[in-house]
Amino acid sequence: MKPTRQNPQEDTAAYREKKQFFNSLLTVYGRKTVLEALQDKQVQIYRLHLADSNKGSDILNDIIELATKKNAEIVYHSRQALSRISKNASQDQGVAADLRLSGYQTYEDFIEGQKANKKTFTLLALDKIHNPQNLGMIIRSACAGNIDGILLPTEGGAQIDPLVIKASAGTIFKAPLLRCSDLKSALEDFKKIQTTICALSSHAKTPLKEFNPQGNCIYILGNETEGVSKEIMNLCTNTICIPMNNGVESLNVAVTAALIAFR
Repeated sequence: MKPTRQNPQEDTAAYREKKQFFNSLLTVYGRKTVLEALQDKQVQIYRLHLADSNKGSDILNDIIELATKKNAEIVYHSRQALSRISKNASQDQGVAADLRLSGYQTYEDFIEGQKANKKTFTLLALDKIHNPQNLGMIIRSACAGNIDGILLPTEGGAQIDPLVIKASAGTIFKAPLLRCSDLKSALEDFKKIQTTICALSSHAKTPLKEFNPQGNCIYILGNETEGVSKEIMNLCTNTICIPMNNGVESLNVAVTAALIAFR
């Protein structure tokens, strides 16, 4: 969802503010997922989308009641139009919601914010993480630990869906998620603001506990089977390892994320 541009001057304060607002909206779908989100007192909803073909039910009534109490706009659509909003016609169950989350933004907005407050940050970046449960557990660990954001590509890996939300135990609604369309381009932009890019590798010589970056740092978590891709590894300034005992070759990527979050 994008704001409508009223004039060609994109850099006006009003346009930037409107664009930032729409960038902070996360669309979720499915009756149970939407209901659980609305039951969270901290979650704000901007718009509730319903299929006009929905038949009345207790859960739909509860969703509409909660959305009304939160002053959300309620919009009815054809089934086809709703599927374009949810992007998952087979699982949306005729319901989607645009949630307003303070931690959900583009990585460009995050960088602009960091330029203003000049604080150092630590991020996790996900390179083709495909398992929804792993993604949800990574989000949960990052939210609980010492991580300022998760760089989450919108293509090439698992996306936010009911399985991810369930695995995150609801922390996805408060986690700092930074969207990017292409991880490589995003990392190149972060390098421009003096950010250390670090990959986890079993071949690295520096253990995680001995790695102490002094400024901004991004830890790359690679694909469950292939690890960090070659094009992303080429951007890294450091590689680190987690020493293994008893012949164990590697850890689950979600466990690795937890170790980094609480390093």
